[in-house]
Amino acid sequence: MADRSARPSTDEESAPLLRDPELEEADQQHSSGPSFSQRVNSVSQEPLTPLTKILLVIALVLLLLSSVFIGLFAGAQHKLSLERHRHDGEKPPSGTLTVTATSTSVSTSTATSTSVSTTTLPAPIPVPTSPPEEKACLDSHCIVLSASILSSLDTSQDPCENFYDFANGGWLKAHPLPADKSSYGNFEVLAQQNKQVIQKILESESSVASFSTSYDKEILQKLRDFYSSCLDEDNLDDIGDVPLQEFVGKLKRLFRGEEADLVKRYGRDGGEVNGLTAALAFLHSRGIDSLFSFDIEGDVGVDPNHMVLWFSQPSFGLPSKEYFEEQSIRKAYKNVVERLLLLFIDDDEEYAALARSTVLTDNKEATIWPPWPWPPWGGDDGDDDGGDNKKHLNKSERAHKLAKKVVKFERQLAQASLDLDILYQDPIATYNPVPLSNLTNSIPQIHFPTYFSTFTPRTFPDQVIMTYPAYAESLSKILNKTSSDVIEGYLITRAAISLSPYLGMNTEAWQVQRTLSETLTGIKKGAVGDRGEYCIGQVEETLGFAAGRYFVNETFGGDSREKGTKVITDIVDAFKASLPHIDWMDKKSAKAAAQKADAIRIKVGYPLSPDTRDPRSIARYYSPVKVNKAKFFDNILSSATSDKYKQWLQLGRQRDMDSWEMYPSMVNAYFNPPSNEIVFPAGILQPPFFAEQWPAYLSYGAFGHVAAHELTHAFDSAGRLYNQEGKLEQWWTNSTSEGFKEKQDCIVKQFSAYSIDDGKGGKVYVNGNLTSGENIGDTGLIQAYRAWRAQYHTSLSSGNEYLLPGLNFTREQLFFISFARIWARAMKPAAAVQRIRTDPHSPSRFRVDGTVSNIPEFAKAFKCSKKAKLNPPVEKQCIFWS
Repeated sequence: MADRSARPSTDEESAPLLRDPELEEADQQHSSGPSFSQRVNSVSQEPLTPLTKILLVIALVLLLLSSVFIGLFAGAQHKLSLERHRHDGEKPPSGTLTVTATSTSVSTSTATSTSVSTTTLPAPIPVPTSPPEEKACLDSHCIVLSASILSSLDTSQDPCENFYDFANGGWLKAHPLPADKSSYGNFEVLAQQNKQVIQKILESESSVASFSTSYDKEILQKLRDFYSSCLDEDNLDDIGDVPLQEFVGKLKRLFRGEEADLVKRYGRDGGEVNGLTAALAFLHSRGIDSLFSFDIEGDVGVDPNHMVLWFSQPSFGLPSKEYFEEQSIRKAYKNVVERLLLLFIDDDEEYAALARSTVLTDNKEATIWPPWPWPPWGGDDGDDDGGDNKKHLNKSERAHKLAKKVVKFERQLAQASLDLDILYQDPIATYNPVPLSNLTNSIPQIHFPTYFSTFTPRTFPDQVIMTYPAYAESLSKILNKTSSDVIEGYLITRAAISLSPYLGMNTEAWQVQRTLSETLTGIKKGAVGDRGEYCIGQVEETLGFAAGRYFVNETFGGDSREKGTKVITDIVDAFKASLPHIDWMDKKSAKAAAQKADAIRIKVGYPLSPDTRDPRSIARYYSPVKVNKAKFFDNILSSATSDKYKQWLQLGRQRDMDSWEMYPSMVNAYFNPPSNEIVFPAGILQPPFFAEQWPAYLSYGAFGHVAAHELTHAFDSAGRLYNQEGKLEQWWTNSTSEGFKEKQDCIVKQFSAYSIDDGKGGKVYVNGNLTSGENIGDTGLIQAYRAWRAQYHTSLSSGNEYLLPGLNFTREQLFFISFARIWARAMKPAAAVQRIRTDPHSPSRFRVDGTVSNIPEFAKAFKCSKKAKLNPPVEKQCIFWS
């Protein structure tokens, strides 16, 4: 058997490396050879052969090279170890490393000598034994996640100059904007995936086999019938525009006082018919804004949880007042209004029969509707009919004339409305509580007691909060100088634009409103997306809490809720820890801010009212919604009416603390100032925002930013004006408020300097005032970073900071990359312009680059030079939270 005993190491061998052949032969002749010292002495006295000299020189060179390489290796290991510990936030171990190299030197004499040189290097570990490298996770989910991150990057970009492009360039190249969409990003990608989950549930019996209660069967049947009514395009085409014609016909009869039973319900004032009141109540009860809007929300000046009436301006046919001042857009809108009016105004014979009708509003200047001879005006906006006012115009000519008047009327309403930056950002300016009589006296054309009776509120309001009292006064003046036919035309147009999307696509009305959408958003003409995706979207919007029950069951199991909540609470803790170090906040205000942060209600996953876990609760919530498998248009109206009446039933009551404003599958989150709560639906707690098994540095970078953003809203330009109970109050000291305003002015100036291409060769600048609250919310990213660092060591020891294969980035860098990736978005120029004018959020590029440029930790993580674009001097940074 072969000898398997352990061999001595080479360090223990006594044989010399080189031996003289003649001496070796002599040794073999003696049974007992000389000692080692004798042999060395003998060698030293013997003359060296040429071969021996050459071999000794080679040995010397090799030993010298070995000594040098050992020293270099030890230094490199030390440097790598220091770098690794620095990135992981650990202290490098103290101590030194001693590397001993043995070299043999040869002199010109026949003697050789051995010298020992010692090099002392600082090092955390002994060498030549190197530390085991931290291995990356090679599980399938780690490989897929790593591939997703790598594919989203464009490493040709400098992260210190264009971080948005660096983090998202690959994604943008791989995801060209779909023709049927004006905007497409990771939010939309995830929303599509969530819709597919719901679609699978509605189309498959087996997917919900575990739900066997009678209530679940009722809910699922309602969901499936609604979905089927939307999918049945053949039926929609067969029906045509009949549902909208019937709706508009009812609206006109109400306005004209022609249908007694409807008038009794919507608009009787004493014994007189008030057609405008009746028509408005009818539209508003179906969720269609016109002339003004009412909301039921807490009284933030007295009791934020006591639900009261708020009066505000409506939405308009164009997204904002700026559009009404653009001639090309106004012309396109006028054409849309004209085509819709042509569909819904009376034929010539019916029109002539109405010539002797009485006025339907309290307008003193127009006592007969419609006035006759027709039209009652001369030329309008340079368009004269030749002065022949008695000329009888046909239907198309009347529609053309009336459309101009309607657009002019709506333009006046838009000009009288409050600018959006004040409406969204100044809760003090928009809180104007007054007796109800102030409103009724301001707009005498509307009989408000009759209007309110339509919604049967439990408590009749005696007070109203007006966001902009001047609008009510302007509205009355505009109504007084506008003829009834124009007001009716405006109401018809509002109804048609709002409801025509629910008709078949072959109808004229659907195609007309689609033309307007294409003009405003830049969607490719005629490009229509997947019908199933659209219909699931309608299911979510109308029966979202019902669909959410089954979505949550499919996607939000395990520890997702607990882990998502932990990210949020860690960020709250990090925020409170930062308060004593904020240079513009004094101790008194910092203490109050910490108390408000502690008081914030955190809601994650799904609501409890209606209770997602209880099918009976959901069935009751949607019991007023009537669904017919063959009537999609009616189903939409039924749902809208139910929602509006639910809203009005809250008037005079205390806030339902378990209710949500978003359904569970929504890819979004929100902060509600009056109730001081932050809400995160299960829909956003999915990749690329969050996953239960993700390493923490990714979760805190992506979902952590969403959470920190919503938390920071409690302390932004508007949120800071509400105390911990949701009440408007000056709860910061004056000095702290002044310090905040300086920071706010900084960020307003920063973002106002950003601009986008309008698609026409010009630039449109970001409205820094409109976006200041959201931009300040984005500064919360630093709190997410601090929260991640605070839990890092515990997380690392638990295996929750594992590395991913193929990613040559530090954990700090991946934190910021994870943040930037969620904002990847492609957008049509027209849609980008609309967003800048109407959206309080900045464009995605600036949400990324503008945010990290104010966070020194970003520049440190990517080793940005002091001259880098995203590493400006400290005096030019808008740093809020340190």
